[in-house]
Amino acid sequence: MKILVDAMGGDNAPLEIIKGSIQAHNEYGVDIILVGQEDVIKSVSDENNLDISDFTVVNASEVIATDEEADSVLKKKTDSSMSVALKMLSQGEGDAFVSAGNSGALCVGGTLIAKRIRGIKRPGFAPILPHFGGGCFMLIDAGANLETRPEMILQYAVMGSAYMKNVMKVDNPRVGLINVGAEEHKGMELHHKTFELLKNADINFIGNVEGRDLPYGNCDVAVCDGFTGNVVLKTYEGTAKAIMGKVKELFSKNAKSKLAAALVMGDLKKMVKEFDYNEYGGAPIMGTLKPVFKAHGSAKAKTFKNAVRLTKEYVEADVINEITNALK
Repeated sequence: MKILVDAMGGDNAPLEIIKGSIQAHNEYGVDIILVGQEDVIKSVSDENNLDISDFTVVNASEVIATDEEADSVLKKKTDSSMSVALKMLSQGEGDAFVSAGNSGALCVGGTLIAKRIRGIKRPGFAPILPHFGGGCFMLIDAGANLETRPEMILQYAVMGSAYMKNVMKVDNPRVGLINVGAEEHKGMELHHKTFELLKNADINFIGNVEGRDLPYGNCDVAVCDGFTGNVVLKTYEGTAKAIMGKVKELFSKNAKSKLAAALVMGDLKKMVKEFDYNEYGGAPIMGTLKPVFKAHGSAKAKTFKNAVRLTKEYVEADVINEITNALK
């Protein structure tokens, strides 16, 4: 399997992207194609004693910064690492593409260069998030489309169910509509119309879910408009980071705290691992005709390696074909 990698995308590129790619190659046996500024990639690899002799390196002279407009992947930066890799993907020169770069540009490029699955109105950003039950759930859409129609959210539910069933091995995934209350009448017109569509669809729809319930694993696929989803995602990640920081501070402030930490270290490590979103690495852009994955922008090597793992599992599970069949 050939995985195209945006070597220049993300806060820690290219060093951590290269390191994560090497780890993924060694652990999962995938072939890596690094796309980016070739001289920089080779220079960084040499300086850090990283062996990329097994990799193909494809030169791309430009880099899309995180603050650039989403359409730069189509117009201003056509020779960027992201644009070049997406073109290669669309031409069949790789089986999937992973980038930790500009999220907006990746969504636009995934939609217009890699193209959409036939019948999909708008692809959605779909991160996998951990919950306190030791499992995970998918949040879709998490920001690709700020304005969303009911039929689009229905498609998110169908795609999310296909992913959780085939990649995450969840039997009969539970789909919940994020709302301000569990009652059917809650929310605005968008929620009322979406509720009716989901209720009558061939999915395991469990009704409305509230944001406070998500950390406890009350559903396997949480669907919503992109504005709501992005707020939920940023709040979720920020809260998890704050809690972990406070726990670390509490157990390291003095000798008494350190002794207490030693007594519960095993449980602490288990909790941290359960709620560490880096274990999942990234998120698919659901609805693209070819597999496109977004790794965390701040991804270090381990996180990026996990993003490649999820990408590999996505391809192997033939999720795009599953989605196509489900839409029929």
